[in-house]
Formats: sequence, structure tokens, C-alpha cells
Amino acid sequence: MPARRKARKRALDVLYQADLRGLDAAAVLDDYVKRLEERPDHLGYAMTLVRGVVAHQDRIDELIGSYAEGWTLARMPPVDRNLARIAVFELLWVDDVDHPVAITEAVELARQMSTDDSPRFLNGLLGRISEFATP
Repeated sequence: MPARRKARKRALDVLYQADLRGLDAAAVLDDYVKRLEERPDHLGYAMTLVRGVVAHQDRIDELIGSYAEGWTLARMPPVDRNLARIAVFELLWVDDVDHPVAITEAVELARQMSTDDSPRFLNGLLGRISEFATP
């Protein structure tokens, strides 16, 4: 598995845990890093993703809520909600990730980890955000 995909998966794990437990994602990330015996190559990018989502979460959630036709953030499956947050952060604030790559990675992780409808939902949502949204 490529390093950035591993980083996205790790960021999803941290954001998902924080979301379900009602914890601060940065604190969950710090706790995770403290428990590591070795630092994997992908850790730096995973930390960038989590910290970026935390730093821009209000704007990210506003965009997801605006572009998710017929869905509220609270109604989305937690995996989808957090995959969307990661992808929106990459779309709007990470210059070295092409938009199709950010979208495809979110869709692939949804295919592996979420509902059967999630890949199509995320593809449409992120496509709209990629086309129209600004930071």
C-alpha cells in the first residue's frame, strides 16, 4: 500500500475515533503518536491530515453540509463524514495532491471500509466541492 494511502487510513482511524468518542482529534493523534514504538514513514502526512482537518474543520464541515444534497453531517456514516473531511482538506489546502487523486483515494477507502453506497456518494460530493468550492 502506498505511503500516502496508509497516511489517509491512519488519519481516518484517528478522526473516526475522535468523532465517535466526542474527543479532540489532535489529542487522539498525540496519544497515538506517544504509543508508537517506531514511527512509520507515512506518519508525517497522517499528522498533517489530522491537524489540517482540525484547523479547518468549521469550513470543511460547512462545505460538506452545503454540497451534500439531502444529507446532514450528523446523518452521514462516520466513516464517510471523516473521509470527506480528509479529502476536502486535501482538495483545498494541499497543493501537491491533484484533485482526482484526493477524490479517488477517498472513494477507494470508502469502498473498503463503508457502505455499498458510500463510494458513489463521496465521488459526487467531492466532485462538486472540487469544482466549486474555495477555502
